[in-house]
Amino acid sequence: MSLRHSFLRYSGLTVSLALLATAPLGASEARATPLASLSGATSWLNTTPLSADALKGKVVLVDFWTYSCINCLRELPYVEAWATKYKPYGLVIIGVHAPEFAFEKNVDNIKKALDRFHITFPVAVDNDRAIWNGFNNEYWPAAYFIGGDGKVQTHHFGEGDYDRSEHLIQSMLRENGAQNLPDDLVHPTGTGEQAETDLSANLSPETYIGYSRAAHFISTGGAIQDAPNEYVIETKPLLSDWGLTGNWTVGPESARLNKANGSITYRFHARDLHLVMGSTQSNTPVSFKVTIDGHPPGDMHGTDCDANGVGTVTGQRLYQLVRQSSYSVDDHVFKIEFISPGVEAFSFTFG
Repeated sequence: MSLRHSFLRYSGLTVSLALLATAPLGASEARATPLASLSGATSWLNTTPLSADALKGKVVLVDFWTYSCINCLRELPYVEAWATKYKPYGLVIIGVHAPEFAFEKNVDNIKKALDRFHITFPVAVDNDRAIWNGFNNEYWPAAYFIGGDGKVQTHHFGEGDYDRSEHLIQSMLRENGAQNLPDDLVHPTGTGEQAETDLSANLSPETYIGYSRAAHFISTGGAIQDAPNEYVIETKPLLSDWGLTGNWTVGPESARLNKANGSITYRFHARDLHLVMGSTQSNTPVSFKVTIDGHPPGDMHGTDCDANGVGTVTGQRLYQLVRQSSYSVDDHVFKIEFISPGVEAFSFTFG
């Protein structure tokens, strides 16, 4: 079985690693018990509650995701396409939404994500991580393939290797008695933040802004935990260095801007740059302006700002702020300035 490079998030860290796309489980790992953990869902979306008993005899794909994870978002078009294509042949897909950040526990936020990304398959809201723990899972995204006998046959961690996963779905459905199954493969086209990543161009790691997992922070004096502080950047950032300017309160998960005209600077090397952020008051949008190397982004702007770098934070989610052509990728200094206070920033991700 061949190896390939894939991106995934491991209990809060995005890593790139070679892994088996669909590693078969040994006899001791092929368990029927994980589906029982579905009873731990705090709520269900797009369906009435599902149970292990109700799924007996079905081929099931359990896919762990969370809506601010860029790796998960790039995988979702495939999962949705499989759900639509193979539902008539007995496949049940369950997207288990297991939050990383506290705001991802908000069911209204999850519903907005389902609408935004056109997700129609059943979603179990796993705010207490009961299903996550039942599968002994550690990754976003993570797919578990379960046969008609209720046992996990194999798994896939991370995005990518979609053809192999779909061939496996087809094989499992045939073994389960499905007739006249199509043997072609889906090829959805992701747009915006869901476009396939360019691994060759990405040298910058996911970077957390809250002090519990922050790295490469260069504002003078370091982060002052859980208290307002005036931050300045007095050194030139090296690759993957970042810092705050202005009055911010840095907490364990995020940094909150207390006064107008604060900014975040990051030196990155990747095709795309995303920033997970939101407004501290849900009904109060926050305007921002992005520059790249001191200039408006122009053709390098992402879907959440215009060519002048202007955009607005309107909800707690991932914002795509830079999208380059792969051939033009180089080191760049990204800066986002907030005209008014009230923004909360959580993490940078790249692609």
